[in-house]
Amino acid sequence: MTDKKHPPERINLEQGQVLVRLARRAIMEKLGRQIPDVERRALTHALAEDIFNQKAATFVTLEINNQLRGCIGSLIATRSLAADVRQNAESAAFHDPRFAPVSLDEMDRVQIEVSVLTPPQPLEYIDSGDLISRLRPRVDGVIIQKGMASATFLPQVWEQLPEPADFLTHLCQKAGLNGYTWRDSVLKVSTYQVQYFKETG
Repeated sequence: MTDKKHPPERINLEQGQVLVRLARRAIMEKLGRQIPDVERRALTHALAEDIFNQKAATFVTLEINNQLRGCIGSLIATRSLAADVRQNAESAAFHDPRFAPVSLDEMDRVQIEVSVLTPPQPLEYIDSGDLISRLRPRVDGVIIQKGMASATFLPQVWEQLPEPADFLTHLCQKAGLNGYTWRDSVLKVSTYQVQYFKETG
């Protein structure tokens, strides 16, 4: 019997495309657009695989012309992979406080990316230099926390911020902290990895 608490180590490309199709369908249905019966049945059949019923934490990212249009996710697995993607897709499209809700007219230009996270692991470090040395650019997603302030960057953000010092500075700013707070060695830091899938075609 498959363990329902944790997703398998790897999700294949076909399953990843099911996730991005599910995310798009969730958004389109919220916009009032009916999904063709053939497409609906095909997606329902694909989602019958056991993997989609296992608990997982995901992020859904929306972009238009390579510019962020919305990004919402979960860091801890509390619901099934399919349910988490569906909820985060709706939240990224309509409830990201940084953006106005996505419109139907925009959906032809929106590209959807789904990230499936591993469980976050605490990162112990001695000082700021040690912290930088322990981060793995383009591999680690990073969560920081200080008091009630917290923020995360997915591993994909390393593409825009390849230097660890810049990465941490912007992450602190995202959390509402001074950009150089990470130099004080007072942050709680955790890391995770992802598999991510973009729409094709």
